[in-house]
Amino acid sequence: MSPGADPPAPALELEGVSVRYGERIGLESFDLAVAPGEFLALCGPNGSGKTTLMRAALGFLSPERGRVRLFGHAVSELSIRERAHRVAWVPQEEPLREDVPLGEYVLYGRYAFHGPLDGPTEEERAQVEGLLSDVGLADRAHDGVLSLSGGERQRAILARALAQATPLLLLDEPTAHLDIGHQLDLLDRVRALARTRRVTVVAALHDLNLAARFADRLVVLSRGRRVADGPPSEVLSEELLARVWGVSADLARDARTGVPYLVPHLLAPSPPRADSPFAGPIHVVGGGGAAAPILRRLTDAGYRVTTGALHLLDTDEEVAEALGLPSAIESPFAPLGAAARAQHERLLAAARVIVVAPFAVGPANLANLEDLRAHVGKTPTFLLRTPPLAARDFTEGRATRVYAELLGGGAREVDDLPALLAAIRAELERSGAGPGSATGPTG
Repeated sequence: MSPGADPPAPALELEGVSVRYGERIGLESFDLAVAPGEFLALCGPNGSGKTTLMRAALGFLSPERGRVRLFGHAVSELSIRERAHRVAWVPQEEPLREDVPLGEYVLYGRYAFHGPLDGPTEEERAQVEGLLSDVGLADRAHDGVLSLSGGERQRAILARALAQATPLLLLDEPTAHLDIGHQLDLLDRVRALARTRRVTVVAALHDLNLAARFADRLVVLSRGRRVADGPPSEVLSEELLARVWGVSADLARDARTGVPYLVPHLLAPSPPRADSPFAGPIHVVGGGGAAAPILRRLTDAGYRVTTGALHLLDTDEEVAEALGLPSAIESPFAPLGAAARAQHERLLAAARVIVVAPFAVGPANLANLEDLRAHVGKTPTFLLRTPPLAARDFTEGRATRVYAELLGGGAREVDDLPALLAAIRAELERSGAGPGSATGPTG
Protein backbone atom coordinates (compact mmCIF):
# COMPACT_ATOMS: atom_id res chain seq x y z
CA MET A 1 0.00 0.00 0.00
CA SER A 2 1.47 3.35 -1.02
CA PRO A 3 2.03 6.08 1.61
CA GLY A 4 -1.14 7.99 2.38
CA ALA A 5 -3.40 5.46 0.63
CA ASP A 6 -6.50 4.27 2.46
CA PRO A 7 -6.27 0.73 3.86
CA PRO A 8 -8.29 -1.85 1.92
CA ALA A 9 -11.83 -2.53 3.14
CA PRO A 10 -12.28 -5.73 5.16
CA ALA A 11 -13.20 -8.75 3.07
CA LEU A 12 -16.05 -9.40 5.51
CA GLU A 13 -17.34 -7.00 8.14
CA LEU A 14 -20.15 -7.34 10.68
CA GLU A 15 -21.07 -4.25 12.64
CA GLY A 16 -23.45 -4.60 15.61
CA VAL A 17 -25.25 -7.55 14.01
CA SER A 18 -28.11 -9.16 15.95
CA VAL A 19 -30.13 -12.16 14.76
CA ARG A 20 -32.86 -13.97 16.67
CA TYR A 21 -34.89 -17.10 16.03
CA GLY A 22 -37.96 -16.39 18.11
CA GLU A 23 -36.68 -16.21 21.69
CA ARG A 24 -33.33 -17.80 20.85
CA ILE A 25 -30.30 -15.61 20.17
CA GLY A 26 -28.42 -16.35 16.95
CA LEU A 27 -26.02 -13.39 17.14
CA GLU A 28 -26.04 -10.54 19.64
CA SER A 29 -24.47 -7.14 18.78
CA PHE A 30 -21.72 -8.97 16.93
CA ASP A 31 -18.70 -7.15 15.48
CA LEU A 32 -16.14 -8.75 13.20
CA ALA A 33 -13.66 -7.59 10.56
CA VAL A 34 -11.74 -10.08 8.40
CA ALA A 35 -8.76 -8.68 6.54
CA PRO A 36 -8.14 -9.61 2.89
CA GLY A 37 -5.94 -12.70 2.70
CA GLU A 38 -6.70 -13.97 6.22
CA PHE A 39 -7.60 -17.57 7.05
CA LEU A 40 -10.00 -17.14 9.95
CA ALA A 41 -11.63 -20.05 11.82
CA LEU A 42 -14.94 -19.65 13.64
CA CYS A 43 -15.14 -22.02 16.60
CA GLY A 44 -17.72 -22.71 19.25
CA PRO A 45 -20.16 -25.32 20.53
CA ASN A 46 -23.24 -26.31 18.56
CA GLY A 47 -25.70 -23.42 18.55
CA SER A 48 -23.04 -20.79 19.26
CA GLY A 49 -23.78 -18.76 16.10
CA LYS A 50 -21.21 -19.98 13.54
CA THR A 51 -23.70 -20.98 10.84
CA THR A 52 -25.87 -17.92 11.56
CA LEU A 53 -22.85 -15.71 10.91
CA MET A 54 -22.19 -17.52 7.62
CA ARG A 55 -25.80 -17.13 6.49
CA ALA A 56 -25.78 -13.43 7.34
CA ALA A 57 -22.55 -12.97 5.36
CA LEU A 58 -24.13 -14.64 2.33
CA GLY A 59 -27.31 -12.57 2.60
CA PHE A 60 -29.43 -15.68 3.27
CA LEU A 61 -30.92 -13.98 6.32
CA SER A 62 -31.38 -10.32 7.26
CA PRO A 63 -30.22 -9.16 10.69
CA GLU A 64 -32.78 -7.35 12.82
CA ARG A 65 -30.00 -4.90 13.71
CA GLY A 66 -26.57 -4.06 12.34
CA ARG A 67 -24.92 -4.26 8.94
CA VAL A 68 -22.97 -6.86 7.00
CA ARG A 69 -20.49 -5.76 4.33
CA LEU A 70 -18.49 -7.60 1.68
CA PHE A 71 -15.40 -5.61 0.65
CA GLY A 72 -17.06 -2.41 1.82
CA HIS A 73 -20.45 -3.03 0.15
CA ALA A 74 -23.58 -3.72 2.21
CA VAL A 75 -24.74 -7.26 1.47
CA SER A 76 -28.36 -6.12 1.51
CA GLU A 77 -27.66 -3.79 -1.42
CA LEU A 78 -25.93 -6.40 -3.59
CA SER A 79 -27.80 -8.55 -6.10
CA ILE A 80 -27.38 -12.32 -5.97
CA ARG A 81 -25.09 -12.14 -9.00
CA GLU A 82 -22.98 -9.40 -7.36
CA ARG A 83 -22.66 -11.48 -4.20
CA ALA A 84 -21.63 -14.50 -6.28
CA HIS A 85 -18.79 -12.40 -7.75
CA ARG A 86 -17.49 -11.65 -4.24
CA VAL A 87 -18.05 -14.74 -2.11
CA ALA A 88 -18.22 -18.51 -2.68
CA TRP A 89 -19.67 -20.97 -0.21
CA VAL A 90 -18.84 -24.56 0.72
CA PRO A 91 -21.84 -25.85 2.72
CA GLN A 92 -21.70 -28.44 5.49
CA GLU A 93 -23.62 -30.92 3.35
CA GLU A 94 -25.00 -30.79 -0.17
CA PRO A 95 -27.23 -33.60 -1.50
CA LEU A 96 -26.15 -34.56 -5.03
CA ARG A 97 -29.20 -35.70 -7.00
CA GLU A 98 -28.07 -35.76 -10.63
CA ASP A 99 -25.12 -37.90 -11.68
CA VAL A 100 -23.51 -35.23 -13.87
CA PRO A 101 -19.84 -35.57 -14.86
CA LEU A 102 -17.56 -34.03 -12.28
CA GLY A 103 -16.12 -31.50 -14.74
CA GLU A 104 -19.61 -30.21 -15.56
CA TYR A 105 -20.46 -30.02 -11.87
CA VAL A 106 -17.43 -27.80 -11.18
CA LEU A 107 -18.47 -25.56 -14.10
CA TYR A 108 -21.65 -24.72 -12.14
CA GLY A 109 -19.40 -22.30 -10.27
CA ARG A 110 -19.16 -20.15 -13.43
CA TYR A 111 -22.92 -19.64 -13.92
CA ALA A 112 -22.92 -16.23 -12.22
CA PHE A 113 -20.54 -14.97 -14.95
CA HIS A 114 -22.69 -16.03 -17.92
CA GLY A 115 -25.70 -14.63 -19.67
CA PRO A 116 -28.82 -16.82 -19.90
CA LEU A 117 -27.81 -18.33 -23.27
CA ASP A 118 -24.03 -18.43 -22.80
CA GLY A 119 -22.10 -21.66 -22.47
CA PRO A 120 -18.72 -22.25 -20.84
CA THR A 121 -15.67 -20.98 -22.70
CA GLU A 122 -12.58 -23.00 -23.51
CA GLU A 123 -10.71 -20.86 -20.99
CA GLU A 124 -13.21 -21.87 -18.28
CA ARG A 125 -12.92 -25.55 -19.18
CA ALA A 126 -9.14 -25.25 -18.88
CA GLN A 127 -9.63 -23.53 -15.52
CA VAL A 128 -11.77 -26.44 -14.31
CA GLU A 129 -9.06 -28.92 -15.32
CA GLY A 130 -6.58 -26.95 -13.22
CA LEU A 131 -8.93 -26.84 -10.23
CA LEU A 132 -9.58 -30.58 -10.36
CA SER A 133 -5.82 -31.09 -10.39
CA ASP A 134 -5.47 -28.73 -7.41
CA VAL A 135 -7.95 -30.77 -5.34
CA GLY A 136 -6.57 -34.14 -6.44
CA LEU A 137 -9.46 -35.16 -8.73
CA ALA A 138 -7.96 -34.68 -12.19
CA ASP A 139 -8.49 -38.36 -13.05
CA ARG A 140 -12.20 -38.22 -12.14
CA ALA A 141 -13.30 -35.36 -14.44
CA HIS A 142 -15.56 -37.57 -16.57
CA ASP A 143 -16.96 -39.67 -13.71
CA GLY A 144 -20.45 -39.00 -12.35
CA VAL A 145 -20.51 -37.07 -9.08
CA LEU A 146 -22.60 -39.79 -7.42
CA SER A 147 -19.68 -42.19 -7.82
CA LEU A 148 -17.46 -40.06 -5.57
CA SER A 149 -16.65 -41.01 -1.99
CA GLY A 150 -17.49 -38.65 0.86
CA GLY A 151 -14.03 -37.11 0.95
CA GLU A 152 -13.97 -36.71 -2.84
CA ARG A 153 -17.38 -35.01 -2.78
CA GLN A 154 -16.15 -32.41 -0.33
CA ARG A 155 -13.16 -31.71 -2.58
CA ALA A 156 -15.50 -31.47 -5.59
CA ILE A 157 -17.66 -28.90 -3.77
CA LEU A 158 -14.49 -26.97 -2.93
CA ALA A 159 -13.42 -27.01 -6.60
CA ARG A 160 -16.84 -25.72 -7.67
CA ALA A 161 -16.60 -22.88 -5.13
CA LEU A 162 -13.09 -22.02 -6.32
CA ALA A 163 -14.36 -21.93 -9.92
CA GLN A 164 -16.25 -18.77 -8.95
CA ALA A 165 -12.82 -17.12 -8.58
CA THR A 166 -14.11 -14.99 -5.72
CA PRO A 167 -11.82 -13.15 -3.30
CA LEU A 168 -13.71 -14.60 -0.29
CA LEU A 169 -14.44 -18.26 0.50
CA LEU A 170 -16.81 -19.35 3.29
CA LEU A 171 -16.75 -22.94 4.55
CA ASP A 172 -19.40 -24.21 6.98
CA GLU A 173 -18.04 -27.24 8.87
CA PRO A 174 -16.28 -28.57 5.74
CA THR A 175 -14.78 -31.51 7.66
CA ALA A 176 -18.06 -32.79 9.16
CA HIS A 177 -18.43 -36.56 8.66
CA LEU A 178 -14.87 -36.91 7.30
CA ASP A 179 -12.31 -39.18 8.89
CA ILE A 180 -9.12 -37.62 10.24
CA GLY A 181 -7.10 -38.27 7.08
CA HIS A 182 -9.65 -36.54 4.86
CA GLN A 183 -9.99 -33.67 7.37
CA LEU A 184 -6.26 -32.97 7.25
CA ASP A 185 -6.14 -33.34 3.47
CA LEU A 186 -9.06 -30.98 2.83
CA LEU A 187 -7.87 -28.22 5.18
CA ASP A 188 -4.30 -28.48 3.93
CA ARG A 189 -5.58 -27.99 0.37
CA VAL A 190 -7.72 -25.02 1.45
CA ARG A 191 -4.79 -23.35 3.17
CA ALA A 192 -2.47 -23.94 0.20
CA LEU A 193 -5.04 -22.65 -2.29
CA ALA A 194 -5.72 -19.61 -0.11
CA ARG A 195 -2.03 -18.79 -0.12
CA THR A 196 -1.43 -19.34 -3.84
CA ARG A 197 -4.67 -17.64 -4.98
CA ARG A 198 -4.66 -14.96 -2.25
CA VAL A 199 -8.21 -15.85 -1.24
CA THR A 200 -9.68 -14.81 2.13
CA VAL A 201 -11.02 -17.88 3.96
CA VAL A 202 -13.57 -17.95 6.79
CA ALA A 203 -14.26 -21.49 8.01
CA ALA A 204 -16.60 -22.68 10.74
CA LEU A 205 -14.75 -25.56 12.41
CA HIS A 206 -15.97 -27.73 15.25
CA ASP A 207 -12.51 -29.00 16.20
CA LEU A 208 -10.37 -26.40 17.99
CA ASN A 209 -7.16 -28.32 17.40
CA LEU A 210 -7.77 -28.50 13.64
CA ALA A 211 -8.58 -24.80 13.61
CA ALA A 212 -5.37 -23.95 15.47
CA ARG A 213 -3.32 -26.06 13.08
CA PHE A 214 -4.53 -24.38 9.87
CA ALA A 215 -5.96 -20.92 10.61
CA ASP A 216 -4.15 -17.60 11.07
CA ARG A 217 -6.76 -16.40 13.55
CA LEU A 218 -9.44 -17.96 15.76
CA VAL A 219 -12.72 -16.33 16.72
CA VAL A 220 -14.59 -18.28 19.40
CA LEU A 221 -18.34 -17.82 19.76
CA SER A 222 -20.66 -18.74 22.61
CA ARG A 223 -24.41 -18.06 22.60
CA GLY A 224 -24.12 -15.63 19.73
CA ARG A 225 -21.32 -13.57 21.25
CA ARG A 226 -17.57 -13.37 20.63
CA VAL A 227 -15.61 -14.64 23.64
CA ALA A 228 -12.09 -14.88 22.17
CA ASP A 229 -10.30 -13.51 19.11
CA GLY A 230 -6.67 -13.75 18.06
CA PRO A 231 -3.85 -16.01 16.87
CA PRO A 232 -4.12 -19.66 18.00
CA SER A 233 -1.10 -19.24 20.27
CA GLU A 234 -3.00 -16.55 22.21
CA VAL A 235 -6.53 -17.96 22.08
CA LEU A 236 -6.15 -21.63 22.95
CA SER A 237 -6.17 -22.19 26.68
CA GLU A 238 -7.38 -24.65 29.28
CA GLU A 239 -9.56 -21.92 30.76
CA LEU A 240 -11.26 -21.25 27.40
CA LEU A 241 -12.21 -24.91 26.88
CA ALA A 242 -13.58 -25.16 30.41
CA ARG A 243 -15.53 -21.89 30.16
CA VAL A 244 -17.05 -22.36 26.70
CA TRP A 245 -17.28 -26.13 26.27
CA GLY A 246 -17.38 -27.22 29.92
CA VAL A 247 -14.47 -29.63 29.34
CA SER A 248 -11.20 -29.94 31.28
CA ALA A 249 -8.05 -30.13 29.17
CA ASP A 250 -4.28 -29.82 29.22
CA LEU A 251 -2.54 -27.38 26.85
CA ALA A 252 0.42 -28.76 24.91
CA ARG A 253 2.47 -27.75 21.87
CA ASP A 254 3.45 -29.70 18.80
CA ALA A 255 7.18 -30.23 19.12
CA ARG A 256 7.74 -29.81 15.38
CA THR A 257 5.60 -26.75 14.62
CA GLY A 258 5.06 -25.09 17.99
CA VAL A 259 1.30 -25.01 17.29
CA PRO A 260 -0.72 -25.31 20.51
CA TYR A 261 -3.30 -28.05 20.99
CA LEU A 262 -5.63 -29.12 23.76
CA VAL A 263 -5.83 -32.64 25.20
CA PRO A 264 -9.26 -33.09 26.83
CA HIS A 265 -9.44 -35.35 29.86
CA LEU A 266 -12.13 -36.77 32.06
CA LEU A 267 -12.54 -37.20 35.77
CA ALA A 268 -11.37 -40.60 36.99
CA PRO A 269 -14.20 -43.11 36.47
CA SER A 270 -16.02 -44.69 39.39
CA PRO A 271 -15.19 -48.34 39.97
CA PRO A 272 -17.71 -50.91 38.69
CA ARG A 273 -20.68 -51.20 41.00
CA ALA A 274 -20.86 -54.35 43.08
CA ASP A 275 -24.60 -54.72 42.34
CA SER A 276 -24.23 -54.49 38.56
CA PRO A 277 -26.03 -57.55 37.17
CA PHE A 278 -23.88 -58.03 34.06
CA ALA A 279 -20.22 -57.94 33.31
CA GLY A 280 -19.08 -58.45 29.78
CA PRO A 281 -16.45 -57.85 28.67
CA ILE A 282 -18.16 -55.77 26.02
CA HIS A 283 -15.87 -54.81 23.17
CA VAL A 284 -16.53 -51.49 21.40
CA VAL A 285 -15.14 -50.84 17.91
CA GLY A 286 -14.89 -47.13 17.18
CA GLY A 287 -12.71 -44.20 16.22
CA GLY A 288 -12.82 -40.43 15.80
CA GLY A 289 -14.90 -39.87 18.94
CA ALA A 290 -17.84 -42.03 17.79
CA ALA A 291 -17.30 -44.57 20.57
CA ALA A 292 -16.70 -42.10 23.42
CA PRO A 293 -20.33 -41.80 24.66
CA ILE A 294 -20.75 -45.58 24.44
CA LEU A 295 -17.58 -46.21 26.44
CA ARG A 296 -18.70 -43.79 29.15
CA ARG A 297 -22.24 -45.18 29.43
CA LEU A 298 -21.13 -48.81 29.55
CA THR A 299 -18.46 -48.03 32.13
CA ASP A 300 -20.92 -46.03 34.25
CA ALA A 301 -23.34 -48.99 34.12
CA GLY A 302 -20.67 -51.22 35.64
CA TYR A 303 -19.72 -53.31 32.62
CA ARG A 304 -16.18 -54.39 31.90
CA VAL A 305 -15.32 -52.74 28.58
CA THR A 306 -12.56 -53.11 26.00
CA THR A 307 -12.06 -51.13 22.80
CA GLY A 308 -10.02 -50.80 19.63
CA ALA A 309 -8.35 -50.79 17.32
CA LEU A 310 -7.76 -47.07 17.78
CA HIS A 311 -5.09 -44.65 16.69
CA LEU A 312 -2.96 -42.92 19.29
CA LEU A 313 -4.26 -39.35 19.99
CA ASP A 314 -7.68 -40.26 18.58
CA THR A 315 -10.49 -38.91 20.79
CA ASP A 316 -11.77 -42.44 21.52
CA GLU A 317 -8.24 -43.54 22.47
CA GLU A 318 -7.95 -40.64 24.92
CA VAL A 319 -11.32 -41.50 26.48
CA ALA A 320 -10.33 -45.17 26.74
CA GLU A 321 -7.07 -44.20 28.46
CA ALA A 322 -8.90 -41.91 30.89
CA LEU A 323 -11.34 -44.69 31.73
CA GLY A 324 -8.58 -47.28 32.09
CA LEU A 325 -9.96 -49.57 29.37
CA PRO A 326 -7.89 -52.29 27.68
CA SER A 327 -7.38 -51.20 24.07
CA ALA A 328 -5.65 -52.14 20.83
CA ILE A 329 -3.63 -49.10 19.71
CA GLU A 330 -1.93 -48.09 16.45
CA SER A 331 0.35 -45.12 15.65
CA PRO A 332 -1.37 -41.86 14.59
CA PHE A 333 -2.71 -41.80 10.99
CA ALA A 334 -1.09 -45.18 10.12
CA PRO A 335 -3.03 -48.13 8.64
CA LEU A 336 -3.83 -50.76 11.26
CA GLY A 337 -0.75 -52.99 11.36
CA ALA A 338 -0.28 -56.64 12.24
CA ALA A 339 0.49 -56.05 15.94
CA ALA A 340 -2.56 -53.82 16.50
CA ARG A 341 -4.80 -56.25 14.62
CA ALA A 342 -3.49 -59.21 16.64
CA GLN A 343 -4.24 -57.39 19.90
CA HIS A 344 -7.65 -56.42 18.55
CA GLU A 345 -8.34 -60.06 17.69
CA ARG A 346 -7.57 -61.10 21.28
CA LEU A 347 -10.02 -58.50 22.63
CA LEU A 348 -12.69 -59.55 20.13
CA ALA A 349 -12.24 -63.22 21.01
CA ALA A 350 -12.68 -62.49 24.73
CA ALA A 351 -15.82 -60.38 24.31
CA ARG A 352 -19.30 -61.58 25.29
CA VAL A 353 -20.85 -58.78 23.19
CA ILE A 354 -19.38 -56.65 20.37
CA VAL A 355 -20.59 -53.10 19.70
CA VAL A 356 -19.71 -51.19 16.52
CA ALA A 357 -19.90 -47.42 16.96
CA PRO A 358 -20.93 -45.23 13.98
CA PHE A 359 -17.34 -44.29 13.14
CA ALA A 360 -16.02 -42.83 9.88
CA VAL A 361 -14.39 -45.64 7.90
CA GLY A 362 -11.34 -44.87 5.78
CA PRO A 363 -8.55 -47.00 4.32
CA ALA A 364 -6.55 -46.69 7.55
CA ASN A 365 -9.21 -48.30 9.76
CA LEU A 366 -11.25 -50.46 7.37
CA ALA A 367 -9.62 -53.50 9.03
CA ASN A 368 -11.77 -52.80 12.10
CA LEU A 369 -14.81 -53.90 10.13
CA GLU A 370 -13.04 -56.65 8.18
CA ASP A 371 -11.79 -58.34 11.37
CA LEU A 372 -15.36 -58.68 12.64
CA ARG A 373 -16.24 -61.24 9.97
CA ALA A 374 -14.79 -64.10 12.02
CA HIS A 375 -16.88 -63.20 15.08
CA VAL A 376 -20.31 -62.32 13.72
CA GLY A 377 -22.55 -65.31 14.26
CA LYS A 378 -20.47 -66.49 17.23
CA THR A 379 -20.57 -63.35 19.39
CA PRO A 380 -23.67 -61.09 19.59
CA THR A 381 -22.78 -58.00 17.54
CA PHE A 382 -24.67 -54.70 17.50
CA LEU A 383 -24.16 -51.95 14.91
CA LEU A 384 -25.18 -48.33 15.63
CA ARG A 385 -26.90 -47.24 12.42
CA THR A 386 -26.97 -43.44 12.89
CA PRO A 387 -25.55 -41.59 11.03
CA PRO A 388 -25.94 -44.02 8.09
CA LEU A 389 -22.84 -45.68 6.75
CA ALA A 390 -23.23 -43.97 3.36
CA ALA A 391 -22.27 -40.69 5.07
CA ARG A 392 -19.25 -42.32 6.76
CA ASP A 393 -17.81 -44.57 4.06
CA PHE A 394 -14.60 -43.10 2.65
CA THR A 395 -13.34 -46.36 1.11
CA GLU A 396 -15.06 -46.19 -2.29
CA GLY A 397 -17.75 -48.60 -1.09
CA ARG A 398 -15.57 -51.31 0.46
CA ALA A 399 -16.83 -50.53 3.97
CA THR A 400 -20.43 -50.69 2.75
CA ARG A 401 -19.84 -54.17 1.32
CA VAL A 402 -18.25 -55.44 4.54
CA TYR A 403 -21.09 -53.91 6.59
CA ALA A 404 -23.62 -55.79 4.46
CA GLU A 405 -21.67 -59.02 5.08
CA LEU A 406 -21.83 -58.42 8.83
CA LEU A 407 -25.59 -57.91 8.70
CA GLY A 408 -25.95 -61.03 6.57
CA GLY A 409 -23.90 -62.98 9.10
CA GLY A 410 -26.19 -62.10 12.00
CA ALA A 411 -25.11 -58.68 13.29
CA ARG A 412 -28.03 -56.50 14.38
CA GLU A 413 -28.55 -52.76 13.88
CA VAL A 414 -29.79 -50.55 16.74
CA ASP A 415 -30.97 -46.96 16.45
CA ASP A 416 -29.38 -45.23 19.43
CA LEU A 417 -27.61 -45.61 22.76
CA PRO A 418 -30.72 -46.41 24.87
CA ALA A 419 -31.70 -49.14 22.39
CA LEU A 420 -28.14 -50.47 22.50
CA LEU A 421 -28.09 -50.68 26.30
CA ALA A 422 -31.43 -52.50 26.32
CA ALA A 423 -30.22 -54.95 23.66
CA ILE A 424 -26.99 -55.69 25.56
CA ARG A 425 -28.87 -56.26 28.80
CA ALA A 426 -31.34 -58.59 27.10
CA GLU A 427 -28.56 -60.55 25.39
CA LEU A 428 -26.50 -61.05 28.56
CA GLU A 429 -29.60 -61.93 30.54
CA ARG A 430 -30.54 -64.53 27.95
CA SER A 431 -27.06 -66.05 28.06
CA GLY A 432 -27.13 -66.30 31.84
CA ALA A 433 -24.53 -63.68 32.79
CA GLY A 434 -26.72 -62.53 35.64
CA PRO A 435 -26.18 -61.53 39.27
CA GLY A 436 -23.80 -63.71 41.13
CA SER A 437 -22.34 -65.29 37.98
CA ALA A 438 -18.63 -65.82 37.57
CA THR A 439 -18.64 -63.12 34.93
CA GLY A 440 -19.95 -60.44 37.28
CA PRO A 441 -18.12 -57.11 37.38
CA THR A 442 -14.72 -57.00 38.94
CA GLY A 443 -13.12 -54.19 40.86
